[in-house]
Amino acid sequence: MSEREPLRLVAISAGTGNPSSTRLLADRIAQKSLDSLREAGAPATASTVELGPLAVEIARATVSGVRGEELQAAIERLAAADAVIAATPVYKAGISGLFKSFVDLLDNDLLVAKPALLAATAGSARHALVIDDQMRPLFAYLRALALPTSVFATPEDWGASELGERIERAAGELAVLLRAGVGAEIADRGWGGYQHQFAGNATRAERSGEDLDFDSPLMRLAAGGATARLDPSEG
Repeated sequence: MSEREPLRLVAISAGTGNPSSTRLLADRIAQKSLDSLREAGAPATASTVELGPLAVEIARATVSGVRGEELQAAIERLAAADAVIAATPVYKAGISGLFKSFVDLLDNDLLVAKPALLAATAGSARHALVIDDQMRPLFAYLRALALPTSVFATPEDWGASELGERIERAAGELAVLLRAGVGAEIADRGWGGYQHQFAGNATRAERSGEDLDFDSPLMRLAAGGATARLDPSEG
């Protein structure tokens, strides 16, 4: 019997400070998630995509549509992840523009059925609902499996036991979903029913004609500007 591949956790941190409280929160969540998985006998690894160093590439890709090598590598790491920890700072009652710009560059099917643990940091508890108001709808649109428990932290929370308890609860939920293989089974069963972009980054790369979006601008251009939907079964 072959040894099981370690589960891959990838954290996205949109923090830009040095040190960044958002990165510190993402690291703490990732470590607790690894601990929960390893205690259950599930090998796992964790890595972090920091968006700050990618800001210029993200802006360039937003304008031109061309992704630089480092940005493309970060997106491919997300595509290969078994679960995502998404952490953003809150600015002016909203998620980071850097975080949103990065997510805007992801293919719509990149995070299908992947467990996603949502987290945010802010200077005031008044912003505590930003996760539910803005992050959950965003990840629902991407069809990720956002966990029931999210993690929000203000400067006053770092020394409080309640933050640790919330992190532990969220990490436990993530570990249960990963060990059960719920996300992978959902994606495997329903993959053909999702709309996929041509030459996208999603990890289930074996595509049939039924998987492709023949109404996309790129495909219409390839067909000479035709707007009618093509039948994949036709030669």
